Amino acid sequence: MKQPLLMTAAVAALSLCTQLTAYGQSTEWALKMFEEQSHDFGVVARGSDVRHRLKLTNIYEETVHIADVKTSCGCTAAKPSQDTLKSLETAYIEVVMDTRKFTRQKDSAIIVTIDSPQRAEVRIPISAYIRTDVVTEPGSVNFGSVDKGETVERVIDLSYAGRGDWQIQSIENLPPYLTAQLQEVSRSAQSVAYKVKVILEPSAPVGPFRGQINLITDDASNPRVPLLVEGEIISDIVVNPDIVSLGMLTPGEQKTMNVVIRGKRPFKISKIECESDLNAFEVRLPEEEKAVHVVPLTISTPNGIGTIVEQFNVTIDGRDEPVTFKAFCKVVAGS
Repeated sequence: MKQPLLMTAAVAALSLCTQLTAYGQSTEWALKMFEEQSHDFGVVARGSDVRHRLKLTNIYEETVHIADVKTSCGCTAAKPSQDTLKSLETAYIEVVMDTRKFTRQKDSAIIVTIDSPQRAEVRIPISAYIRTDVVTEPGSVNFGSVDKGETVERVIDLSYAGRGDWQIQSIENLPPYLTAQLQEVSRSAQSVAYKVKVILEPSAPVGPFRGQINLITDDASNPRVPLLVEGEIISDIVVNPDIVSLGMLTPGEQKTMNVVIRGKRPFKISKIECESDLNAFEVRLPEEEKAVHVVPLTISTPNGIGTIVEQFNVTIDGRDEPVTFKAFCKVVAGS
């Protein structure tokens, strides 16, 4: 079986000595938490939804607090998913480019101000070129929330102004659970209009999804017209929380938290298994069939310090695929 992530404190986070050295470097220590140090949206259509998530992870032992997030240009907006990150915790800054009010080359920066454990200001350059000859309505292929197994369609109207023989030739980057159809609506001496139908298939996996498909045109200078595709496939059975944080514990300490497993109709849980053989967790298996199960999850921490991550597979009677959730904690030395 696959072993859980059990790391020493030196690997899981930087030592206090290392942290103090990093903090002394002003912005540099904060910039190390960001997965990207710049982002270019490339060439995009006017009216399209242009969004991106900047990922940052607290790689330090101390808690990081984001005091403010702003932009240097009105063409962009940014908002963090959370403002406090504990050690090893991940957050995202949602960046949006306004392609309706602004056109052509736009350059901006996301300015992230951190005030703890030490003050720092991180600037992430953002850029895009917003075309004036291609317009999409609506601006993205947004499926919203969809029940697992459903087939859903969305239609995008695309108009081009320039030359009458302009064509969309194909669509690339379609994941296996999406299909697309092109329909030419009109054509004149200087304009073309298409309808782009995108179909979400029943095979789409459970969970949120976001990606970009490209309409490939015969335009030699800018052949691709990107379209944002997003939505969330809702399972018939949902675990809350799907990631259980047990916090910071000492070796040999015991802690219990409840995990709620909820279905659209009554169901029976036949077994709950850990993916590893660490034997640090105990789960009380419910016996009856019902729509909502409250499952106590208990950890007895092993010797040693570091981070434990465990995945649980929940087998449901009459359901082919198990439901999964994860639990993690950080084991620290006792006082």
